[in-house]
Amino acid sequence: MIEKRDFYINGEWTAPALARDFQVVDPSTEEPCAVISLGGQADTDAAVAAARAALPGWMATPPEERIALVEKLIEVYKERGEDLARAISSEMGAPIDMARTQQVGAGIFHLKNFVRAAKTFEFERPLGDHAPNDRIIHEAVGVAALITPWNWPMNQITLKVGAAAVAGCTMVLKPSEQSPLNAMIFAELVDAAGFPKGVFNLVNGDGPGVGTQLSEHPDVDMVSFTGSPRAGTAISKAAADSLKKVHLELGGKGANVIFEDADEKAVKRGVLHMMNNTGQSCNAPSRMLVQRSVYDQAVETATDVASKVTVGPAGDEGRHIGPVVNEVQWTKIQDLIQKGIDEGARLVAGGTGRPEGFNKGYYVKPTVFADATNQMTIAREEIFGPVLTMIPFDSEDEAIEIANDTPYGLTNYVQTQDPARLRRMARALRSGMVEMNGQSRGAGAPFGGMKQSGNGREGGVWGIEDFLEVKAVSGWAAE
Repeated sequence: MIEKRDFYINGEWTAPALARDFQVVDPSTEEPCAVISLGGQADTDAAVAAARAALPGWMATPPEERIALVEKLIEVYKERGEDLARAISSEMGAPIDMARTQQVGAGIFHLKNFVRAAKTFEFERPLGDHAPNDRIIHEAVGVAALITPWNWPMNQITLKVGAAAVAGCTMVLKPSEQSPLNAMIFAELVDAAGFPKGVFNLVNGDGPGVGTQLSEHPDVDMVSFTGSPRAGTAISKAAADSLKKVHLELGGKGANVIFEDADEKAVKRGVLHMMNNTGQSCNAPSRMLVQRSVYDQAVETATDVASKVTVGPAGDEGRHIGPVVNEVQWTKIQDLIQKGIDEGARLVAGGTGRPEGFNKGYYVKPTVFADATNQMTIAREEIFGPVLTMIPFDSEDEAIEIANDTPYGLTNYVQTQDPARLRRMARALRSGMVEMNGQSRGAGAPFGGMKQSGNGREGGVWGIEDFLEVKAVSGWAAE
C-alpha cells in the first residue's frame, strides 16, 4: 500500500494540519492501492498564503527565465514517465500501454507547446502605429487555483500548470482525489526542476472541501477548473462573491456527422475514438449521426467493431480498454444503458453488466445503440463510458439541427469528401472545436467549448492568455 499523506506547500512536503485519510481504489481490482490525506481549511490557507507570498517575485521574473524552468520541467518529466504511467494506470484504470503513450505523452506535448508559444508571445507591445506612446502589458492574473479531474489527469495538470507558469501566476493545484498519485509525482518534478518556493503548491482534497475553499478564498485571483457542469456551476457560485476570474472546461456530447461520401474507415474510426480511455473523455464522439443511405451499413460496421474491442485489467499490456474509474461511475453507466433499452433504442452491441469473464472490477461492455432519437436520455446526457449512440439523418440541414440540439458545445466531428460541405459544417456547428475526416487539431490549438461545455480556452497562446490580465498604458516613456 502506497502512503502519500503529505502536501507540497512552499517548496516542502508538509503533513496535513488534521489527518483525514482517504483510500485510493484500483478500479481493476476494487482494492485500495494507496492512502492520501484530504486537506482542510488550514492546509488550503497555508498553500494560498505561500502562493500569495511568492507572487511578486515570480511576476517580476523575466519571461525567458520562467520559460527556461518549464523547459527544465520537461526534462525531468521525461525521466519519470514510467512512474507517471504506472500511477495513472493503477489509480484511474488506463491500460498501461495507453497510459505510457497517450496519458503521459499528453503532458510533454502541452508543455512543449507552451514553451513554443511563450517564446514568441509579446508580454509588452505597442497599441499600434496610431498611438506611439501607448503600450499593452500582459501580466499575470495572480494566484490561480487549479482544480483537475481524474480522467486525463496529466493532460489537464500540464494544460493549467504550463500556462500559469509562463504567464507568471503562482498556483495551488487540487487534483482529483480519485487520481492523486500522478499529481504528487508531478509536484516532485516541479521541485526537481527548481521552481522557486511557493510558485507551485499542491493540496489534496475533495470538491466540497478544498475545491470550495479555493473557489471562495479571498486571496485566490482565478480558478481554472475541468470537470462536470454541476461542479462548474458550484465553483462559479462560490467564486462570485469575490468576483474572481473563472475558467471552466466542462462536459460534452459530441456529434460525429457521417455523410454518405465519408471515407470507408470513418465509422470504425468513430467507434474506436468513442471507446478510447473507456469512453471517459469530455470530447468523445458519443453521438454518431449517419446519413440514411449508408446508415444500415454503418450500424453493421459499428456493431462489428465494438464487438472486437477487448476489455482487461489496466496493468496488462495490450490494446484493450480498462475499467471505468469507480463504482459510482460504473453504476451511473449501467443505469444509462438500461435507460437506453427502456426508451426504445436498439441495442446492437454490449449492454448491462460486466463483460464475460469478470465478476470484479469496474468493467463495462463496449456498447452501441442504434435507431436512437436525439431526445432519448442516452443522446442528451454525458454517459462518460464506452457507450455509442447512433442516429440516422436525411439532409445536411437536419444533421446540423440534431448536432446543435444539445446543451453542450465542446467538440463535433464531420466525415465527408465534399470540401464545400466541410466548410459549411465547420461554420454551422456550435462547438469550440470541429475535427474533420479524422485529422487531429494542430499543436497549440485551443481546447474549450461553448454553452454548458464551459468558457475559456486551454493550450498554446490561448491557454497562456487565459492566465493574463491586459493592462493599457498611455504616455509610455521610450527607452
